[in-house]
Amino acid sequence: MFYYKDVTFTEKLKNFFGIKKTVSAELFEELADLLVEGDFGAAEAYKITEELETLCRKETDPEAVKRRLADMLEDTLIVPQTPEFHAGTIILLLGVNGVGKTTTAAKLARMCLDQGKTPVLAAADTFRAAAIDQLKIHGERLGVRVVAHQHGGNPAAVVYDAIEAAAGIGGVVIADTAGRMHTKSLLIDELKKIDRVVESKAPNAQYLKWLALDATTGRNAVSQAEIFKSAVAVNAAILTKADSSAKGGAVFSLSTTLKLPIVFVCNGENYGDIAPFNPKAYARTFVSL
Repeated sequence: MFYYKDVTFTEKLKNFFGIKKTVSAELFEELADLLVEGDFGAAEAYKITEELETLCRKETDPEAVKRRLADMLEDTLIVPQTPEFHAGTIILLLGVNGVGKTTTAAKLARMCLDQGKTPVLAAADTFRAAAIDQLKIHGERLGVRVVAHQHGGNPAAVVYDAIEAAAGIGGVVIADTAGRMHTKSLLIDELKKIDRVVESKAPNAQYLKWLALDATTGRNAVSQAEIFKSAVAVNAAILTKADSSAKGGAVFSLSTTLKLPIVFVCNGENYGDIAPFNPKAYARTFVSL
């Protein structure tokens, strides 16, 4: 797996258990502080270490505590259902600017192609001309149709046209959306309009609302997820930039607090740098197993 290669926090956790010779109350207190540093919420960190201490009261080997921690963390993660792209599927890709939405849209398009499906990219981030141009470049490279309007146009209209275009060829719509406007409320209003258009235009379609989250943003990712989920009922997330200096603890909060599963993890800029999320591998790598 490619989760968090050469990451400082993972090394810290590895070293922490490596230098501990005995299992004591001090170990669990220090572990809780370390988990907070790793982007867990404080309440979650102390709760899980308290439960861990109770379960490990008879343990004498710190490595056994680490293995039990990995099992507990795995259990907190929602096991994602890997989606099956089929004709008529609509994917609304959400997230703030800079998380890699447009590149992720292209990766999903490549995945559709590999599965023998016909993707249609929708340039619904009409507030950034660069986003439209970037998606068009990806479309040319992949040989995929891109539905786009003028810079400053109506994003919901772009998605509407993309749904119509895909319907004629049995395609899969992948819509790239804006991540920032003049105010947060204005952005949310626009996303709600797109959501309503999809619901009315294709009420029986498989409709996937996926939030792209930068793995390096820590607790901010949880805050972002709260905003987008309240606005358009996001049903899953894609973790981007997972090969950098991300600490990773926020992913567990997404599951426990927001009940939001991770469906894919991205770890590079190439179209193939995307893989289904593996909860067991993620939890074990997080604790350096």
